[in-house]
Amino acid sequence: MSTQKEIVLTPAQAADEETVRQLALQGTGYPGHSAVHIMKRSIDARHRQVRIRLMVQIIPPGTAPPPSSAERIFRRGDGRHRVAIIGAGPAGLFAALRLLEEGFTPVVLERGKDVRSRRRDLAAISRGGDADPDSNYCFGEGGAGTYSDGKLYTRSTKRGDVQSVLRTLVQFGASPDILVDAHPHVGTNKLPGIITAIRECIEKQGGEVHFGARVTDICTTGREVTGVMTESGHLHAARAVILATGHSARDIFQLLADKRWEISFKPFALGVRAEHPQVMIDRIQYHCDRRDENLPPASYSLVHQGAEKSVFSFCMCPGGIIAPCATASGEIVTNGWSPSKRNNPWANSGIVVPVDLADVAAYRDHGALAGVAFQRMVEQACWEAAGGTQAAPAQRMTDFVEGRMSNTLPSCSYQPGIVPVRLDQLLPPFITAALRESFVQFGRKMNGYLTSEAVLVAPESRTSSPVRIPRNQESLMHPDADGLYPCGEGAGYAGGIVSAALDGERCAEAAMARILAH
Repeated sequence: MSTQKEIVLTPAQAADEETVRQLALQGTGYPGHSAVHIMKRSIDARHRQVRIRLMVQIIPPGTAPPPSSAERIFRRGDGRHRVAIIGAGPAGLFAALRLLEEGFTPVVLERGKDVRSRRRDLAAISRGGDADPDSNYCFGEGGAGTYSDGKLYTRSTKRGDVQSVLRTLVQFGASPDILVDAHPHVGTNKLPGIITAIRECIEKQGGEVHFGARVTDICTTGREVTGVMTESGHLHAARAVILATGHSARDIFQLLADKRWEISFKPFALGVRAEHPQVMIDRIQYHCDRRDENLPPASYSLVHQGAEKSVFSFCMCPGGIIAPCATASGEIVTNGWSPSKRNNPWANSGIVVPVDLADVAAYRDHGALAGVAFQRMVEQACWEAAGGTQAAPAQRMTDFVEGRMSNTLPSCSYQPGIVPVRLDQLLPPFITAALRESFVQFGRKMNGYLTSEAVLVAPESRTSSPVRIPRNQESLMHPDADGLYPCGEGAGYAGGIVSAALDGERCAEAAMARILAH
C-alpha cells in the first residue's frame, strides 16, 4: 500500500533523484527499491538555511502506481453548433478546447497575428517604435500571457479544476514540473510553442481560427445574439458568442457603451515597475552572498496597508525583463516577463496601488469608462514626459522616496530605454504618496530592498480590466444580449492564465447547455 510523506532537504539533495528516493524511504520500513513519486515541491526560505519541501508518495514493489491522468480527447466539430469566440487568449483558447470535447465548432476571432508573425511587431516596439494597435504584447495569438510571462499562480480552485488546466498545458508541451511546483511557471520562451500546438489542435478538429479579425459589432436579432461582424465586413454567424478580449480591448468596451449594453467601472491598480539586480533579491531572500546553484532566482511578494491606501507587488518576475506593452500610439505601458530559466540579471515587479471609483471622480463624464480614461491620462503623460517615444520615464527608488531628480540611472532591462524623470510629477498624488510610504516599509521588511540600485519605471497600468461586463450568475449571459457570454480577464472575471482558462471553460459549458436546450 502506498503512503505519502513530507521530506525536507537541502537544495543539493533535492536536485538529485536518487538522494530524494533514499531520504524519502528512511524510517518507513519500505523496501529500498520502492518507487518515490514527487507530488508537490516548494522552497522554504524562512530560516537562514534554505530548504526544499517535498511531498512524496512512496509506492512499494507490487503496488500499482497511481493512475496517470488521461489526455483530453477532442472531437471534430460537426459545423452545426458554431460558437464565436472573440479573443485567442487563455480564456478563448480553453473555451474552444472545451467546445471541441463535446463536438461543437469554435470560431476564434483574434484581432492580432499568430505568434510567429507577432514577434516582428514586438521587436519593433522594443526598438522604440510605435505600437501596432492590433499586434503587440497584449493583442495576438495567446493574448497578453504569451509574451508577458506565463506564471500559473491562482487561488481560483472554487471556479474549477486547476490541475486540469495544468495537465492540458503539459499535454500541449509545457514541462511536467508545473504539476508539482508550488509556484508553477511556463516561461515566455516556451509559451509560443504551446499556444501554437493548441491552435493546431483546434484547426485539426474542424474549428476555425481567424487572425487579423478585429470585431467591430456583435450582431443581434431582438435580444438574441446571431453572430459577429469583423472590420473586413465579414459576418460570422454563431449560435453563441464568448467575449474573451482581455483587459486592454478598449474599443470593445466602447462598442458595448455605444450599444447601451450594461457595463460598469471596476476597481483596478496602477503604479510602477520596480527593478533590482537579481543578485540583490537573492541575497535578501536566501540570506546568502551567493545563491546556491540548485535554487532558482529568488522572488518576493509584498503588501503594505497604508494609512490611506494599500500597496502590493504584482506579477513579480525573477530573472526577468520589463516589456513595452502599449496598445496604441502616444502611450507608454510596462509589464514584466521571465524566460523559463529566469536567467536574466534583473528582477522586476509591479508595485501598484488600488484605484477605486472615488479616485477617478474627475473622469465621471466618461461614465463606466472612467477607469479607462484615468489609465489613458497616466499613460499619455508618461509618453510626453519621456519625449514622445517608447523610452520610459524612470527614477532611482531612493530618489523617488526623497523627492529628487535622478542625475543618473542604473542599467535596466527595458529595451526601448529609460529617461530620468520626476515620477511624482507624472503619477497622481495619491499614487505617489502610497508608493513612497510603501517603499520605506518594504525596505524594513526586506533589508536592502530600498536602494539607489533599484529603478522605478512607469507606468504599470494594465494590472486588470478597469471595466466589468456583467453577466447573470447562473446563466453567465449578459443581461442585455441572450447568447453573449462575457468571459475572462477583460470582463472582470479572472486575473491570470489559469483563472482565465477556467472561466473560458465555464462559459463554453454554459453556451453549450443553452444551445442544446434550444
